[in-house]
Amino acid sequence: MQLRGTTILAVKDANGVAIAGDGQVTLGQSIVMKHTARKVRRIYRDRIIAGFAGATADAFTLFERFEAKLEEFRGNLVRASVEMAKDWRKDKYLRRLEAMLLVADADHILIISGTGDVIEPDDGLAAIGSGGAYALAAARALSRNTELPSEDICRKAMEIAGEICVFTNNNLTVETITR
Repeated sequence: MQLRGTTILAVKDANGVAIAGDGQVTLGQSIVMKHTARKVRRIYRDRIIAGFAGATADAFTLFERFEAKLEEFRGNLVRASVEMAKDWRKDKYLRRLEAMLLVADADHILIISGTGDVIEPDDGLAAIGSGGAYALAAARALSRNTELPSEDICRKAMEIAGEICVFTNNNLTVETITR
């Protein structure tokens, strides 16, 4: 059995971006192994935030590879993401990794997957992981009906996801980048 289960949410507004991740690590479908994991972190000179969902060891491998791409392309998030997705799709070893990345700088939010996808959401909201759909729905409702800043939307939406999804808890890590 692999360790997995998480929710990562990104919200962008006129002032910047926030990414939140819960702290739960689940073994299989029924055992919570850890409540305080840190799945969101700042990378590349604190200018980029990255979060992962999926198998933990696979995600750390992807973090290392993505950080190398950021160094290679001098912090250009979009270019590094596209090149990472290409490598992930082509490389025999990387193709077997079971994780996704959600990355952001002050201007872009991107989801990177092992199928070669690099997706930038139209509305400045994106989520991955087992509770991603719940967090995304809550974030959309909050962003459309309140004037809350991105960090508050992230926190409130993740709290709602934690109430619904058994693989999501309310031990949050929230990182922000302002414009």
